[in-house]
Amino acid sequence: MLNIKNLNMFYGAIHANKDVSLDIQQGEIVCLLGSNGAGKSTLLKGITGLVTPKSGDVTFMGQRLNTIPPYERVGLGVVLVPEGRGVFPALTVQENLQVGAYINRKDKARVKQAEEELIEKFPLLKERLSQKAGTLSGGEQQMLAISRGLMSRPKLLLLDEPSMGLSPIMVSEVFSLIKKICEEGTTIFLVEQNANATLQIADRGYVLNMGEIVLEGTAEELFANDSVREAYLT
Repeated sequence: MLNIKNLNMFYGAIHANKDVSLDIQQGEIVCLLGSNGAGKSTLLKGITGLVTPKSGDVTFMGQRLNTIPPYERVGLGVVLVPEGRGVFPALTVQENLQVGAYINRKDKARVKQAEEELIEKFPLLKERLSQKAGTLSGGEQQMLAISRGLMSRPKLLLLDEPSMGLSPIMVSEVFSLIKKICEEGTTIFLVEQNANATLQIADRGYVLNMGEIVLEGTAEELFANDSVREAYLT
């Protein structure tokens, strides 16, 4: 579904991603582990078009994305739930969901159907449709951010640090939700520092260090790897 080949990304003079290559198959949960500053979020911005690669290729379902603008990538089925959730605090829960469906805004019936499906799936949102998003708890905002991403019916959902700032109980709920979303047909690329929770739901994973892929393997292989355990699981 997604193939990244020899991707090089820069922030000014900083070489944030160095010849990064990885692939994601349809129906998988693939994780990307790494510490702060490893270049994880930069890679997601390269996939979504928010930052232009210096070199290398991003291919989605056989189509090269490098010159395609971000909003068109959403239309193709590539959707990012950003780090820090990024909900619109002054808008209601329902308005945030409708923003997520902007790409399909002309098809009002489709937008309405997507909204109804999501609020049935997430009773918490149903109870808070008219509530301002900024008044929700961190966990509720994360649920809303993921739901907003699902409003455009993505084929590939990119999740950037969804456990950040959440309680252990809410982390468990969010990761259960991510697994369920994949089981229902959406492929997941999960970028995280919480390796323990991530490797429990992922099929495969990569480890990014100082902008380079240094390890890859199944979730079981990464969980058993001594260097991964020392860096991320202790």
